[in-house]
Amino acid sequence: LDRFFFKLVVGYSSREDLNTIIDRTTKQSFATPEKVMDGHEIVKWQNLVREVILAPHVQDYIARLTLATHPEGPFAVPETNQYLRWGASPRGAQTVALASKLSALLSGRYNVSFEDIRRVYLPAMRHRVILNFEAEAEGIPADSVLRDILKKVPEKADDTKAA
Repeated sequence: LDRFFFKLVVGYSSREDLNTIIDRTTKQSFATPEKVMDGHEIVKWQNLVREVILAPHVQDYIARLTLATHPEGPFAVPETNQYLRWGASPRGAQTVALASKLSALLSGRYNVSFEDIRRVYLPAMRHRVILNFEAEAEGIPADSVLRDILKKVPEKADDTKAA
C-alpha cells in the first residue's frame, strides 16, 4: 500500500463527528474495528487490479494528461505554462493508471474508461505538481490547473504533436 497514492481533500468535521472522535479516542476502552479483509484478500485485490485491461489509446490519454502538466512541453495547456513550476513524474502516470483500473473494477468492469481516468486524476495528481509563484500569489490551487488540463486534453490523440 502506498500512503502517497492519493491526496484526498477532507473537510472539517461536524460538531457531532468531533464529539464521536473525542469519545472514541480519549476513553479508557477503544472499540475494536471490524475486520473487513485479511492480508491475503488485499494481495488478491492488488493482483486483480493489475489484470484490468488498459487499452493502448486509453493509456495514451493518461500519458498525455501527465505530459500536459509539464511547463513548456508539447502537451502543456496555457494554464500549465502560466501556473506550474514542475509537472508530474512517471509515478503520477502510474498512479492514475492503477487507480483507474481499480475504479473500473469497482464499477463492475474489466477495462478502464476515460471516465475512470477523470474520476481519479485530481486525487492522484494534485500533490505531484508544483505551483509557481504566480499561482501561489493569485491563490490558484493545483486542482484548478488540473481541471483545465482535463478540459483541454482530448481523449483522442492529436498525432501532429510530439510523440
